[in-house]
Amino acid sequence: MTQRVNRRTLLGAGLTVLAAPALAACSGVSTSGTGGEGSVDFLSTQFLPVEERQRFEKILADHVKAAKVGFNPVDASVFATTVQSQVDANQVKISLLGGLHGDLAPHKDRLIDLDDLAKGLTDRQFPADLLELGKFGGSTQKYIPWMQATYVLAINKAALQWLPSGADPQNLTYEQLLAWAKAGRTGNGGKPIFGFPAGPKGLYHRFFQGFLLPSFTGGQITTFRSPEATTAWQYMKDLWAQTAPASTNYDFMQEPLERGEVMIGFDHVARLVNAPKPKPDDWLMVPAPKGPKGLGYMIVIGGLAIPKGAPEPDKAKEVIKSLTQANVQVEVLRANAFFPVAKADLPGDLSKPIALEAAAVKAQQGAQGTIVSLPPVGLGAKDGEVAQIFKNCFKEICLDGKPVQQVLDAQAVKLNAILDEVKVSCWKPDPLSTPCRVL
Repeated sequence: MTQRVNRRTLLGAGLTVLAAPALAACSGVSTSGTGGEGSVDFLSTQFLPVEERQRFEKILADHVKAAKVGFNPVDASVFATTVQSQVDANQVKISLLGGLHGDLAPHKDRLIDLDDLAKGLTDRQFPADLLELGKFGGSTQKYIPWMQATYVLAINKAALQWLPSGADPQNLTYEQLLAWAKAGRTGNGGKPIFGFPAGPKGLYHRFFQGFLLPSFTGGQITTFRSPEATTAWQYMKDLWAQTAPASTNYDFMQEPLERGEVMIGFDHVARLVNAPKPKPDDWLMVPAPKGPKGLGYMIVIGGLAIPKGAPEPDKAKEVIKSLTQANVQVEVLRANAFFPVAKADLPGDLSKPIALEAAAVKAQQGAQGTIVSLPPVGLGAKDGEVAQIFKNCFKEICLDGKPVQQVLDAQAVKLNAILDEVKVSCWKPDPLSTPCRVL
């Protein structure tokens, strides 16, 4: 059952929320926990837009029978201050927390241990690396995996005519992608077939953080200016030379892909899903390429946790059990485009674009030699500044043609200055060391 939580008027959703439920936007809402006596008050950074919230509340009503649930989605900053203030004051009204890994990580010491619950959910067959993330580098389970999203490649089948001999679209290397982009441009009358979301609001920095650098260096921060990083950025410079120049205007790759401006594009799944809608049989969705160190990919992982002092911890555990059932995971995929973390057979009646993405997400996660990366953790207001460092590297190396090592050395100084200020541990794929710094 679900009970609607009273809210003040939403102040609005940021662009990334409109594009993807993985990122919450700003709003003004009640965080006092008004689900009613004996209910499970559920504070979440996810499903803040009204339609997403309503769809998720229906899922709660249809599938959670152990308790009433007062679902309260809030902005990440409101989430952080609410959890901190309630737990630290020992006046906790919230019984269940739902958020991204980065939302929960700063509160790891404010969360109860969930080892007993995790042991009882072995039939969910959560991937081992996702369970490990929920321990925050420790030995006890602090959150249970809830849902996930990631980034993949979308390919119009028309581009397959230029696929290099011996290359498999489902198992590409970065060198094969570059060769494909070169051959496609030549075969397409000099017009590039590869596009990249390097627009003002594009998520291209996530490609460098979670895909390119881990695949070439095995790290994201500690290896930022290593010889392997120089090789990675030289590769990026070569790939950019074969990329549609209009990519600096692309925020959502689904738009130029659907228009036919390019035939291959990398982006967040929520920013690709509309490309195949008119003619889904004309499209492939495939994992990111592999590099010298393996297949680096970034996962946007949501987790469910219980704060210390929660008034209804046992009922909250029952809600977690319900939300991790395979059929419920599929309903969340249908409703709000977050992909299952539990083993789930996907039904045949999924929309074709979602089914294409689901297959790509599954293949990417199950590939050999994966290197799991996370968005930066614990940076708070400095997250945008760190993102800008990676964007600066792209601009100076790929657009301005500056020497790679010179750029990396200069940007590493700026990155370390930020990291020295925030004094946080590194996040995957780097070692969980404190403090995190470029070596």
